[in-house]
Amino acid sequence: MVKRLVAVVLGALGITAWLRRRQRPAPEPSPADDLRAKLAETKAEPEPEAVPEPPHDDIATRRADVHDRAREAMAELRDESE
Repeated sequence: MVKRLVAVVLGALGITAWLRRRQRPAPEPSPADDLRAKLAETKAEPEPEAVPEPPHDDIATRRADVHDRAREAMAELRDESE
């Protein structure tokens, strides 16, 4: 008698769970899908990039300037570590 009662209760719970699962509405689109669509739109319309004009100095002057700035940065780092 108890076994039949347990079987009936478990069967009823199983059928109830199955019916609830069948009646679920279709899932709404996720926010990730919206973000993917926006990303695709932005990739489709590339913005023109401004290309900076190179300085008109000669290469030796530019190279010397870069080396001077590097030496100054190294000197600052040495001063900070001491």
